[in-house]
Amino acid sequence: MKIVRGAPNHEVLDLNYPLVAAALERFIREELAQRGYAKAVVAVSGGVDSAVTLALAARALGPENVHALSLPHRDSSPESVAHARLAAERFGVALETVDITPMVEGYAQQTPDLTPRRKGNVMARARMIVTFDKSEQYRALPLGTGNKTERLFGYFTWHADDSPPVNPLGDLYKTQVWGLAEHLGVPQEIVHKAPTADLEPGQTDEADLGVRYRRADVILEHYLKGYPDAYIVGLGYTPEEVALVKRRVNRTHYKRHLPAVALISSTAIGEFYLRPLDFRLED
Repeated sequence: MKIVRGAPNHEVLDLNYPLVAAALERFIREELAQRGYAKAVVAVSGGVDSAVTLALAARALGPENVHALSLPHRDSSPESVAHARLAAERFGVALETVDITPMVEGYAQQTPDLTPRRKGNVMARARMIVTFDKSEQYRALPLGTGNKTERLFGYFTWHADDSPPVNPLGDLYKTQVWGLAEHLGVPQEIVHKAPTADLEPGQTDEADLGVRYRRADVILEHYLKGYPDAYIVGLGYTPEEVALVKRRVNRTHYKRHLPAVALISSTAIGEFYLRPLDFRLED
């Protein structure tokens, strides 16, 4: 693909979305089957990432085999709650609502110095407690909803949003999630609203990050492929944007790895024994 200097080149992220959707549906079916599951749980926030995950799960497993969870806090935006319901209705999945306010506020009452950001992290982790409990109740595996941009930036609550064992969106930039959402028929109200974690009133992702997703994604794609800063700047991005993106990626590697284990033996788990994909259980 020819790169034209002087303008942001979003086309470098273009995908064949029907093909991607089919691949991700197969991925969901196969990964659940390998773990002995036929059903999935999806925590639906009202945002585009969880709506796309819900759509893929419904197509892969059938809507009757997907449990959608709305997990609002009293500070959650009414729009988020309404959009979670809208997504569930669009894809024919039954929606269960569990109010996490008592869980979060019970802790907050005992923690008078709790900052809004810390409280937001407590909310995210409370949602995972409910999600995994519902997983046990329904014998349904939780699906992750984090996209590639968030993962590279470390822009998620550690040991919360990254906890589900299967994540169909983890190799899709936010820009690509939007494209897939359009293909899958996610409601336009969800696709086109400002992305927000909705952990603090008035919060938006792009304000937190300091760069727009559609610009960050093109920078990320070139940075990961080894293009020098000067080349990326020549595409129409500022040195400040490039530096910000690189800094966020480079400072958050620890959030994308399992716990560091001191290696003492020659049979360390993950280093010698049962490396990912080296072993698959066969019937």
